[in-house]
Amino acid sequence: MIVLTLPFVFPVVKSLGFDPVWFGVYMTLMQEVAMLTPPIGLNVFVMAKVVPDVPMVDIFRGVTPFVIICLAAVVLLAAFPQIALWLPSLM
Repeated sequence: MIVLTLPFVFPVVKSLGFDPVWFGVYMTLMQEVAMLTPPIGLNVFVMAKVVPDVPMVDIFRGVTPFVIICLAAVVLLAAFPQIALWLPSLM
């Protein structure tokens, strides 16, 4: 999906004045959240096939803290973009 949407979204984001590195980090975090939550939840479905005797409900309960942490990181990144730009600025 990102391969289809990024060529259209990225020029808009860049013209709005957002840093490309910040946008890349933001998109990566959002993809991570998407891979853990329904309806996509690809990582959860892979885990269900790796460990077939564990119910899906238990797997979703197990990933809930990680989703909360990732969403908190997304909120912090949106509020303070310097978090994503600190390390590249040292290069």
